[in-house]
Amino acid sequence: MATIPLLPLNSGHWIPQLGIGTYRMDDTTARRSVREALAMGYRHIDTAQMYGNEAAVGRAIAESGVEREEIFLVTKLDNPNHAPRAVRETFARSLAELGTDYVDLFLIHWPMLSGDYVEAYQVMEEFVADGRARAIGVSNFERHHLEALRFAAQIQPAVNQIEAHPYFQNAEVTQYCTDTGIRVEAWAPLARGAVNDDAVLAELAAAKGCTVAQLVLLWHLSRGRIVFPGASSAAHLAENLACLDFTLLKEEAEEIDNMDRFEAGRTGRHPDTFRRNGE
Repeated sequence: MATIPLLPLNSGHWIPQLGIGTYRMDDTTARRSVREALAMGYRHIDTAQMYGNEAAVGRAIAESGVEREEIFLVTKLDNPNHAPRAVRETFARSLAELGTDYVDLFLIHWPMLSGDYVEAYQVMEEFVADGRARAIGVSNFERHHLEALRFAAQIQPAVNQIEAHPYFQNAEVTQYCTDTGIRVEAWAPLARGAVNDDAVLAELAAAKGCTVAQLVLLWHLSRGRIVFPGASSAAHLAENLACLDFTLLKEEAEEIDNMDRFEAGRTGRHPDTFRRNGE
């Protein structure tokens, strides 16, 4: 099986381009899935305060036998926690639940309408200075959020984690991130499973001898995005990892590029109208 590619971040660190997400996993599922993923060779684990499973993820890492330094661990600031005191207190709690003294990447989960994400981010810069976060970044930020943040920040965001898949490629935000040295991570990379019912993708995958999920993940990787699909079974973990055994042709990638439905393809909430709960 091919090795998971590593991409450089503007922080000077490297991130595995393929990981595992734990959204909507209860403690039992998260613990099992993370442990199985690490045994298979995954080294990028994505969780969040909002998911409520940080402790389970931490236990899985401790039980895995994999050295902490080999794992790229990501968590995110929950939406009610943007006030400076809440940022500090909940980050310390996340570290305790994860059973680690640092995370590799700490993200603001959503910008929220209150606009206090700049203040929250400035507190997060303290965590880089004291070594408790190797890198910091954001999630679900539109261009105008990024512009406001970059103007005020001393440390530029390493990553913007956004919805992206064949039907909603989020091109404007992606291009801005590329132009400013911010890596793009794609959540809902398989459009919440909708790609599996797509006849065009099924035909492309059949011709290549892979599954639709493998084809779409390979397309993301070819476009420089970082992906961390959730997988609650060992079979799906292995399937996703095996996408690396295939090569995507230029014309195949371009055919998927042409499937963009723009805003009509968005499956989640728009960051400019989002208020509380979410990915």
